[in-house]
Amino acid sequence: MYERLHRVEQIIFDLLAVTLVLFYAYSAVIQPAPTEYHRGIYILITYILIFLLYRSNSHPMRVVDYLLIVLSVFSIGYWILNFETINYRVGAETELDRAVAVVGVLLGVELARRVVGNVFVIVGTLMLLYGVYGDYAPDMFAHAGESFPSLCTSLFFKSDGVFGIMANVLATYIVLFVIFGAFLEKSGAKQFFIDFPLAAFGHKTGGPAKVAVVASGLFGSISGSAIANTVSTGAFTIPMMKKAGFRPHIAGGIEPAASIGGMFMPPIMGAGGFIMAELTGVSYARIMQVALVPALLYFFSVFIMVHYEAKKYELTGERFGGNALDILKKGWYYTLPVVMITAFMFLGFSPSYAAVLGIASCIAVSWLREETRIDFGAFREAARKGTENSLLIGSTVGVIGIIIGVLNYSGVVLTFADVIIELAQGQLFLTIGFIALASLILGMGVPVTAAYLITAVVAVPALTYLGVNLIAAHMIVYWLSQDSNITPPVCIAAFTGAAIAGADMWKTAFSAFRFAKFLYLAPFLFGYVPGFSLNGSAFDIVVTFVLCGAGTWLYSWVLSGIWLKRAGNGLLSQRG
Repeated sequence: MYERLHRVEQIIFDLLAVTLVLFYAYSAVIQPAPTEYHRGIYILITYILIFLLYRSNSHPMRVVDYLLIVLSVFSIGYWILNFETINYRVGAETELDRAVAVVGVLLGVELARRVVGNVFVIVGTLMLLYGVYGDYAPDMFAHAGESFPSLCTSLFFKSDGVFGIMANVLATYIVLFVIFGAFLEKSGAKQFFIDFPLAAFGHKTGGPAKVAVVASGLFGSISGSAIANTVSTGAFTIPMMKKAGFRPHIAGGIEPAASIGGMFMPPIMGAGGFIMAELTGVSYARIMQVALVPALLYFFSVFIMVHYEAKKYELTGERFGGNALDILKKGWYYTLPVVMITAFMFLGFSPSYAAVLGIASCIAVSWLREETRIDFGAFREAARKGTENSLLIGSTVGVIGIIIGVLNYSGVVLTFADVIIELAQGQLFLTIGFIALASLILGMGVPVTAAYLITAVVAVPALTYLGVNLIAAHMIVYWLSQDSNITPPVCIAAFTGAAIAGADMWKTAFSAFRFAKFLYLAPFLFGYVPGFSLNGSAFDIVVTFVLCGAGTWLYSWVLSGIWLKRAGNGLLSQRG
């Protein structure tokens, strides 16, 4: 009986996943739906899918799961059908409105518990307590407080709560780009993104490690997830690095260090790029322009450090596969979906429209080879995988809405900015350091996208007050929000690399931290060098990037430590 029930759940999951893809394709291309409907339908489907996928372990508790699904349909369906009416009676909500809001907020907390874990739930719970009992907080952070039903009503129905910016960006942009990544991988592009750098760099000094850097850059530019990137490319590159002579913890550290670069690399910079466009009111095409060269410099830095790491230990690879030019000639068409998405966004089309065209081009490209053709079955599989990948971010919507809503309600956003400026005594250098510390601590408990959004709300005002332009301020926070992936003590991407490499977790974590050092240099460049964020004349910007390129090489060379070995060898030879 339970096996039959599980099969029915899988069929429902697949149907909802395909429905999600088709709904967004229809909305983006043929008849765009109101943003509120996008958000409501996306969150409703997300809630149902999470309760189906992350189900209770015991069979009797499955009844609770179905009850939660019914409550999700009721509460979110109520919002979808009545959001305009509720907006008209703000401050005079009915008892039913309040009851629906309480149910909706608590469902969001339960979703986060199932998918993300207890730490995120604790953060959300503490924020709810702060919202209710704010009058007992220290004077600097105190506010009037509110009853729990009234607070939930504000969080569930107002535009800065559960259905706020995170839900808007997820529903409008991110879900389509996550699905696009799944379709691109299904089309066979993933193998091309590995084979090409393998043929180009596999036989060079430190070849397998350089393959990891380049492949992570190519794959990461469309996956938008450092952990997914580490798992996908690392399963292949980490064993290769170990075979070439790299120590296990070094091999396990290089891959996550390279993988987080995908979060900065256009055209898909994870969810953060779209959130940045929404927060700044700047087009996503402009965000991509600002992000491109810093992202390339990040990969250049890791590449140089990997090169000198191999030089220190005289590690070389071996030739894999065919000639790089031949592989490019045979598989160049796999780059078309990415090129198409980028081109259409620069031409002024909406990101969602470009993503739909990208998905269509993935299907078209897949039919060029018989073994990769996306027929109906493959379409269903790609839709399912893309939807599953989006659930990790989608599950955070409720708790992020709670955090952002309470921060805005209490007025602590402005207070926090004042505190940072006061502690740093108005020094930009120290301000960036405090933001790095805050994002690292926050990233220990919440996903990096959530860490960026929450930190941006409270920290960007401090940076702009000190004279940093708006996009550069967001880039500072966005780059620093990624540090929890590779910076101890909690660094999931680095620990993932350690598991694949069979290496010590802490050695791997510190290795990843060492190879990703440009992650901490770029925020200061954004803060102190206007041209780094394309702010200035064309001449200033060109000079900035030329100098930054040379500086990145020197920075990476010094951090690699090869000069220490050479100096030590020189002293030994003199003594000899």
